[in-house]
Amino acid sequence: MRVRSLMLAAAGIALIAPTAIPGAAPPPEAGHGTEARRIQGARTVRAAELLAAVRDCAPVSSDRFSSDDGLPADIDVCGKRNAVFWKADLDIDCDGRPGPHCNERTDPLFSDTTAYQQSDGRQLSAERLPYVVVPAPSHRWNHQEHDVRRGTVAAVIHRDRVRYAVVGDVGPDDIIGEASYALARDLGVRSDPRGGGAASGVTYILFKGSGAAPIESRRAATAQGERLARRFVGRN
Repeated sequence: MRVRSLMLAAAGIALIAPTAIPGAAPPPEAGHGTEARRIQGARTVRAAELLAAVRDCAPVSSDRFSSDDGLPADIDVCGKRNAVFWKADLDIDCDGRPGPHCNERTDPLFSDTTAYQQSDGRQLSAERLPYVVVPAPSHRWNHQEHDVRRGTVAAVIHRDRVRYAVVGDVGPDDIIGEASYALARDLGVRSDPRGGGAASGVTYILFKGSGAAPIESRRAATAQGERLARRFVGRN
């Protein structure tokens, strides 16, 4: 999360800590790569199909975003009937629960909190959970007004890979194009927070009104994402 609690408070966003559930969070679910290819025997949506469905952009943002500090603001948030999407870079978010790859030593911008928490009240783990970062609400765009919230399911495409993730963190209100260490790794993008990421060519599709439960479950995000992606390409 490239924005600290003061920035979140200024944007009117509360750090959400749901009612705790006894017991530790489960380990990353085995076989998530297989699930990403096939859910309950249904046809897997290909990257080319999703990219064709978002070929045209009808902007829903009032102003454009930058991919990084100091770069031109040239990225629109676009809208479809059941989704919003954008095409940007992928910066590495390593925030949340510390681990061997995401901590104060590996990431000079590390924060041990995320805007949203998992079902047991602990911070999300960028190392374990594929999540995307949305900009804080501003005059440019307010994700909350488009039914995008904690745990909203996203399809993220890089080259010929499609992976499913959740909305897990909030970033600066003028920058877009950031995802967790785990999502970058799953997409085949270098996940090092100091020099990793992708300079361009990443498409983020967020399905309005969706929500993986619990937020920390890869299985829940993938199952719902596959279903919503099939519906999305069928309607577009």
